[in-house]
Amino acid sequence: MRDRQDILKLFETSAIAAGRVILDIYKAGAGVRLKGDKSPVTEADEAAERLILDALARALPDVPVVAEEEVAAGRIPDVSGGRFILVDPLDGTREFIGGHDDFTVNIALIEAGIPVLGVVHAPALNTLYLGGAGKAEKLKLDEHDRVVARMPIAARLKGASPSVLVSRSHNCAATDAYIRKAEVLERKTVGSSLKFCLVAEGVADLYPRFSPTMEWDTAAGDAVLRAAGGMVATEDGAPLTYGKRLPGLRTFENPPFLATGRPSERG
Repeated sequence: MRDRQDILKLFETSAIAAGRVILDIYKAGAGVRLKGDKSPVTEADEAAERLILDALARALPDVPVVAEEEVAAGRIPDVSGGRFILVDPLDGTREFIGGHDDFTVNIALIEAGIPVLGVVHAPALNTLYLGGAGKAEKLKLDEHDRVVARMPIAARLKGASPSVLVSRSHNCAATDAYIRKAEVLERKTVGSSLKFCLVAEGVADLYPRFSPTMEWDTAAGDAVLRAAGGMVATEDGAPLTYGKRLPGLRTFENPPFLATGRPSERG
């Protein structure tokens, strides 16, 4: 298997290529249908996933890949070996359908339950975040998808009155109740896994999530945030893990969690 730096580069190039396919469909207008769980899916989700899976199969044929649309179709690989890849080809499908630009492509490598590498690409924003292999970076792309800047990022120490991010499409009463108790200085609504990345680059302090998520929704952003010095933890303070089969949850479903900045000032 390639070393982590090579894999991270593979994720970067695959995410950028998938982002170009997504943007082409975004500009042309995507048809929408509902999956069995009533969540929306478009041809952009499917085309991006095929592109990513093909690239991963060529470069890493022995690493299982858990991808959102493959799982929806009932194709779930064996991840009991502890090393696998999670792919969400278009996180924020509702944002994509609604004409918002904060949708992302997500690819992450999991080892022993830990997201050790991750790439989050926001194609409509010409921005890509990566984490792992000893670094967390924010990349800016030009209109031809060429990387024109690479900037190191780091999560900030959380102050007494945190800046909090919430989901545009999936907020819930439990999240609102938590925020009311948190003495929040600022509350901002953002779609997709960009919330992890904004905490990772130090422009927000906290992303509480009490409505359901799946592992492919969170793994890449989690990897970026961890590499930037932050943390994603469950309500009991334990780090979020991957490849889960928890009582009362679907396979690969996350429990509620908090994504936070640097841990030295968490109570």
